[in-house]
Amino acid sequence: LLAKMLSRTVLATRAAAASTGKREFSALFTAVDEFPGVPSSTPTATKASSPSVSTLPNGLTVVTEDASSTSTVTLTFPNAGSSSESVAEQGAALANKCLAFKSGSGLSSLLILRNLEEDGAAPFATADRHGATVGYTAAPDKAARLVPLLATTCAFEPWDVKDAKTIAGEEAKAANSSVLSVLTEQLYGAAYGAQTAVGRSYYSDAASSSAIKSFREKAYVLNGAVLSATGVADHGAFVRSVEEGLSESAVGEASSAAAAAAYMGGEARISAPVGEAHVALAFEGPKSTALLNVVKQCLTLSGASAFTAPALVGVYAGVPVASASTVADSLSAAVTTIPSNDVVERAKAMAKAEAVFALDGGSQSLAGAMTSSVLETGSFGGAAQLAASYDAVTPKDVAAAYTAMLKSTPSMAAVGDIAAVPYHATVASRFS
Repeated sequence: LLAKMLSRTVLATRAAAASTGKREFSALFTAVDEFPGVPSSTPTATKASSPSVSTLPNGLTVVTEDASSTSTVTLTFPNAGSSSESVAEQGAALANKCLAFKSGSGLSSLLILRNLEEDGAAPFATADRHGATVGYTAAPDKAARLVPLLATTCAFEPWDVKDAKTIAGEEAKAANSSVLSVLTEQLYGAAYGAQTAVGRSYYSDAASSSAIKSFREKAYVLNGAVLSATGVADHGAFVRSVEEGLSESAVGEASSAAAAAAYMGGEARISAPVGEAHVALAFEGPKSTALLNVVKQCLTLSGASAFTAPALVGVYAGVPVASASTVADSLSAAVTTIPSNDVVERAKAMAKAEAVFALDGGSQSLAGAMTSSVLETGSFGGAAQLAASYDAVTPKDVAAAYTAMLKSTPSMAAVGDIAAVPYHATVASRFS
């Protein structure tokens, strides 16, 4: 009996040892080794974004970062906004935005969109007074391959131009039926003059085919443009790919930076039976984006609905008709008091948080922030540099910005039932 028990014990020990040996052998291989292509079940640690900036011989600036999980690639043309239109070209910026990803460089619209779709890319195009952007969001391994589709030489096929004009007309119609959109357009006219390039409305469908073509040929060029890409692991390899992929795109002539539009200040009013009075009051703001945004937050903390645009800062209110006569008083009160140090510190924290959160608001938002930084400063240093720009703003800077702002002639736009809204001269007298 003892011999049988010892025999069973030996057999059990051997079986356990054999089982342990098998487990240890199988532990030498991971699931990826046994099943190639299976995603890793162990997440990798997050890392801070590492930005890189290069300028190519053709004048194109390429800025990338390597932390985003998706790649958004944008190509921004700073001279393709409506502020670069001549009088004869009014509406060309909007129409050319609608020509994005149309036939060009020997490729049909169908083939361009099929290439994007097959690689899972989502294309987009935007434009405004200050520039135009074309881009797409895709998986990081597809980012570089699709870059040439952003800068094709437009063929201006009659059907493409016709479609672009139709879409531009629909966008202009929708914008002109929106009170807030009309108010914005009127405010630019008040600030810079209704007949100037910046003051004229962006939403126009009046551009001829020849004007659309001439505007695109001079504005949609690589020289001075900015290409931003997120989720790029190897900046050098990406830059080489971009240089090769855009080798046949229009370069354009070197040109000095366009002179900033001259701020004038004034008034624009449109009466319409909408049941409310919408009023915006704006001033010439500081050139620094960080300081401009801090001033906006100071106005917000004063209880106003504040807004900014390049070199503009202001406040807005939409009120019932019964309150139209006093709306200018409340707007004026919000901007006449220089904020205390405590308010400035709170405004700095809010402005910095808003800017930093924009970097984490998706790859398209990050690409936009990268482009804006390059256009303003010539570089992009990531979240640390961005935060430092807001930390550098002092109460003295804000006080000086307020003083300069209130010395400028106010710009006032009013849309809606505005019979009781005071006129510009009355409002302007409160700041003299």
